[in-house]
Amino acid sequence: MILESLFIIGFAIFIDLTFGDPKNKYHPTAWMGRLIAILTPIAKNQNPTIEKAGGILIITLTSIIVISLLLILNVGISMISFDYISIIASIIIGGLLLKTTIAIRGMEKHAKKVLESLDQDNLEKARTNLSMIVKRNTKNLDKNHVISGVLESISENTVDGITGPLFYFSIFGLPGAFVYRVINTADSMIGYKTDLFKNVGWFTATCDTIVNYIPSRLTGLIMIISAAILQNNWKESYKIMIRDGKKTESPNAGYPMAALAGALETKFEKINHYKLGDGEITLTKEHVCSAITMMKLTSILFFGIVTIPIITILSLIGWWIYA
Repeated sequence: MILESLFIIGFAIFIDLTFGDPKNKYHPTAWMGRLIAILTPIAKNQNPTIEKAGGILIITLTSIIVISLLLILNVGISMISFDYISIIASIIIGGLLLKTTIAIRGMEKHAKKVLESLDQDNLEKARTNLSMIVKRNTKNLDKNHVISGVLESISENTVDGITGPLFYFSIFGLPGAFVYRVINTADSMIGYKTDLFKNVGWFTATCDTIVNYIPSRLTGLIMIISAAILQNNWKESYKIMIRDGKKTESPNAGYPMAALAGALETKFEKINHYKLGDGEITLTKEHVCSAITMMKLTSILFFGIVTIPIITILSLIGWWIYA
């Protein structure tokens, strides 16, 4: 059980770093998004209470469908008569499925698209590419704030697209990673405080805050270790994370963002919202490349420092209970 889970994570990370994301039409997250998009108009209502209930139904129904499909698949694998073939199939299929909940190379790809646009002096295209990975309005951002947006997105995605799914896989297996992805996907679609979504998206926004509370803080700490290994300023990373981690509107996003800002000895700014860090506001391509390297190392360290111990401890507890 322990080795099987570890091989699944290792295989998932290897597949992601080697091949990246599958095309959208094959990606489970895209399917989740389509289902959420179908359910959202149904959940809309003039009565705020009914609309909030509809928002709960969106997350609940989508999660039930996802978990049911995973359980059916698991039953199918368990019916294989040869144990070693069943284990190998479980690792390969489990790794491929877990890979769809993480996006290390995908984030790198999106970040580099923005940089390529800036290298071509095409600020408008850079803003458009940035809008694919951030929620903010990018229409009037200057070059520096575009790069700041990329860096902030890299730090947030380290949690949303890597350490969060790994954390919940280590506790609940594939259903945990996929329910996390359901919540994260729904939050990116309807988790806004606008008049249109404030009621129907209330539950998913609340769930997103809860499920990211621990992973975001653990990720910030692992980023500090990554900074030390990469010979960035780990002391400043720790200082800024502790001081500025609570400055963002989200109670979670600020911790990895502040840790990265401190490590790179720079400053992130979202206009009229927050400033994180004490360093120079002038940002360069090199800052983004350093952030991508830190994201990758943080992913690997999180696997070793957080997920392996959790899986081991829970497996030993399960063995002791059923022994």
